[in-house]
Amino acid sequence: MSEATFTFRVDESLKADFSNAAKARDRSSAQLLRDFMRDFVRQQEEAATHDAWFRRQVQVGLDAANAGDVIAAAEVEAEAEAWRAEVRRKLASSPAES
Repeated sequence: MSEATFTFRVDESLKADFSNAAKARDRSSAQLLRDFMRDFVRQQEEAATHDAWFRRQVQVGLDAANAGDVIAAAEVEAEAEAWRAEVRRKLASSPAES
């Protein structure tokens, strides 16, 4: 792995506070900055992966709807009402918490 220097400006007091916080964790400022950079890149990659997955799922749903592969609203409501009734039944039969 080749290395490159990354130079940027920061307020002197922030630099001192960051260096002290790093030392308190037995790390150098550079080590922490590299860790932060790796974490940020990983988070961005995960977000992009999730976004791509989500967009594919939305397209699958749109394609299904456009092909007429849908469930009638009355059927969905009947299933939801059955689920709500079951939840109410379970709540009514569970012991009361104090």
